[in-house]
Amino acid sequence: MPSNNPNHATYGAQFVAWFRHASPYIHAHRGKTFVISFEGAAVDSPGFRNLLHDIALLSSLGIRLVLVHGTRLQIERNLQERGLAMQYAEGMRITDDVALQQVKAACGQIAANIRALLSMGLTNSPQIYANLRVTSGNFVTARPLGVRDGVDFQHTGEVRRVDKAAIQQQLELGCIVLVSPLGYSPTGEIFNLSVEDVATAVAIALQADKWVGLAEALVPGEHRGFITLQDAEQLLRSSQDADTFRQLRNAVRACKNGVARVHLIERSTDGGVLLELFTREGIGTMVSQNPFEHLRRATIDDVRGIIELISPLEEQGILVKRSREKLEMEIGCFVVQERDNAIVACAALYPYLEEGMAELACVAVHPHYKNQQRGDALLAFIEQEVTALGISQLFVLTTRTAHWFLERGFQAADPEALPMARRELYNYQRQSKVFIKALYPLEVHEPG
Repeated sequence: MPSNNPNHATYGAQFVAWFRHASPYIHAHRGKTFVISFEGAAVDSPGFRNLLHDIALLSSLGIRLVLVHGTRLQIERNLQERGLAMQYAEGMRITDDVALQQVKAACGQIAANIRALLSMGLTNSPQIYANLRVTSGNFVTARPLGVRDGVDFQHTGEVRRVDKAAIQQQLELGCIVLVSPLGYSPTGEIFNLSVEDVATAVAIALQADKWVGLAEALVPGEHRGFITLQDAEQLLRSSQDADTFRQLRNAVRACKNGVARVHLIERSTDGGVLLELFTREGIGTMVSQNPFEHLRRATIDDVRGIIELISPLEEQGILVKRSREKLEMEIGCFVVQERDNAIVACAALYPYLEEGMAELACVAVHPHYKNQQRGDALLAFIEQEVTALGISQLFVLTTRTAHWFLERGFQAADPEALPMARRELYNYQRQSKVFIKALYPLEVHEPG
């Protein structure tokens, strides 16, 4: 029976809005390979059960998952209980015989706990019907760090090789692959490895679509959201925090070696993985080497490049002709994609704040860069800009590319649906079709 409670109606509307907002990401992530890494401190935290429930949910959505866990907290605690301390030199661990025994014990205990939590079949958990399988093995071959500057690191090692084929075989079977920070040598030795180094090596070997790193300390707040590789490298040069430096160093290395995107998020945020992967804004820092990274606001120096890009489309009647003077006046409305100092794509955004709408216009991609998802990157960037302005509807007028916009969630509309100021400029001779996309910005309310 329908409820008359207005709170229920509000909750229902928010849930529907969220579900519609998340649905493109659900489709986009299916079948993709994600590496998720977390420190030993996460394993001992009260929110770890929820994290694994979220991981189970990702698996149920068809995402291929590799989990890489750390052990630092458990090792140090076990050593302290024995009156010993972990030794470090130049920021790296020294693993002697006693410490190695604690490393192996910690890895075995953590792996068992993870398997147990992912095997739960309670009615209030995502695994109730999932029948998840978790597998692990000697996927990482390692070598010793050896003696450096007179310091013998003993059983501390570095990744030599990742058995990509073995991991992919398990992923094809539908298993979640669990990788511990241990490496094995051809001579039968065991080495203690860094969780970040293992996660980076695994992500690179698999050419993962995403590596999600759950961090104890985050990149500084002004660098949240999306940052380019260039930004990340600049931060590396100026970073004073060892944890931040380590995160960014591995993120840059991963992206430069074929990992599509690296997401660094705070592990203590309940549901942080879901918020990062299924919302437009995310909650962490994303480093990427895809075309999205080359997007920026246009400047007056870009006018010539924009004219060269859009002129052929204007001649074909696909775009409305714009004079150089008009472009110069409106350059602040444009976003451009740059490659090798050339403008290869552009779009313009004209907000109508009073009506809560904005126009996407002058979308153009250079013919040499078609079918590279550059238009999608432009649209994603524009949608972020629109959402940040608090605008809920994005509209476009087009004569030739209706299906492209329909495939990306736009709906056909009447010119009367346009903002008044834009409606007065509508060219009835051109007969452009109007399409509108609802962006469903979500309001987050603290629990009462």
